[in-house]
Amino acid sequence: MKNLSKVTALALLISVSGGVVSTSAVAAPNYAEIEKRKNAKTKVMGERVGKKVVKAFELYEAEDIDGAIAVLKELDPSDRFDKATVDRYLGQLYAQKDNYQLAIKHIRDAVKPDVLNFNDQEQSMKLIGDLLANTKKYKEAKQAYIDWMDFTGEEDATVYTRIAQANYELGLFKDVVQPAERAIELNAKGEPKKAPFSLLMGAYYETKDFPNVVKVGERMVKSWPEDKKSWTNLGRFYMQVEDYSKGLNIMDIAYDNGYLESETDYKVLAQLYSFVGIPYKAGFHMEKAVNEGKVERTKPNVTAIASYYHNAKNIKTAAKYYEEAAKFDNDAELFRKAGSLRLQEQQFDKAVALLNKALDLGSDKEGQIYSDLAEAYLQQEKYKQAYAAISKAAEDPSTRKFARSWKTFIKDKAQRNGVSL
Repeated sequence: MKNLSKVTALALLISVSGGVVSTSAVAAPNYAEIEKRKNAKTKVMGERVGKKVVKAFELYEAEDIDGAIAVLKELDPSDRFDKATVDRYLGQLYAQKDNYQLAIKHIRDAVKPDVLNFNDQEQSMKLIGDLLANTKKYKEAKQAYIDWMDFTGEEDATVYTRIAQANYELGLFKDVVQPAERAIELNAKGEPKKAPFSLLMGAYYETKDFPNVVKVGERMVKSWPEDKKSWTNLGRFYMQVEDYSKGLNIMDIAYDNGYLESETDYKVLAQLYSFVGIPYKAGFHMEKAVNEGKVERTKPNVTAIASYYHNAKNIKTAAKYYEEAAKFDNDAELFRKAGSLRLQEQQFDKAVALLNKALDLGSDKEGQIYSDLAEAYLQQEKYKQAYAAISKAAEDPSTRKFARSWKTFIKDKAQRNGVSL
């Protein structure tokens, strides 16, 4: 913890009050008064109250929290310090029983007269903030933390993180940035903490400020180079801002180090290879992930493999996966694609079977299918079937012009080979 500077106090004021100066919201420590409080003579409880408190503490040590509470509730001290001390202990005990409403009430009663010793007062003030945050009273929690900074004149990374968390929960995403950044700065000399980074990233993400999401992701990778999620998240963020080359570099490093864990991770890697114009590697990684069980063997995933290989002009493999994908639910279009690619492979029997399957399932691309069938039959010198198919293609407006010219060509070739149509 360190003293709260005037600049920080002003920045915090702008953050928590939306830019409106409010004396109730700004941390404005009076350092002379703080030193006076710290150096004040330590107060002690009266004898009667002190004995009861000792008894309550003994019950607490014996894990009898209810008994300890009962003993303290018997007390009704007239001395303000004694009463504040009893309320403080009651609040702490109720908090341990998760009775936050009573805990808040008693801790507030303890803090309100401002008679506790300095350390007890400041710890209680911070506890109020924590309890209010636990009960989702985030606006009040923020003010409690501001009051704590006002009282102590100190800054604490955890307190700033909790203020950032409160703003996040309240949907004040822009107000998350300043306290989260200050928490990160205060943590910089020791072990970095992920919480303020996560809040900062979340706030930028919620406001769709993806360039800043990327910047936070880059900082997290530098701070936690062995954290798997930091790498894979950054790869996705680069893809979000369409910086595919950097995204691929990051995901490649993550892949080589065994950091990819989720199905999405492997899909992102494949997509990035596709986006940078390396579809074969996209297909290779997606195929490998599916075969190894890293990615579920579903129709969309198998179709993606087929599409990647198709773009890479790996016709044989693409046809295989289109056919596999088509069989999940008898997809006419995928059977058509598989048949078309088998035709390119010169596997004419397979092409005919797949293309006819697409027709049987009611494809809406009949003209294209009949055109491919005509070619497959022609290559097999099945002129009558080829002519029948091209005649059907000529009935479709989308393939009519092409089919008419081919129709004449097929008829002439059949006649030259002694086949009457």
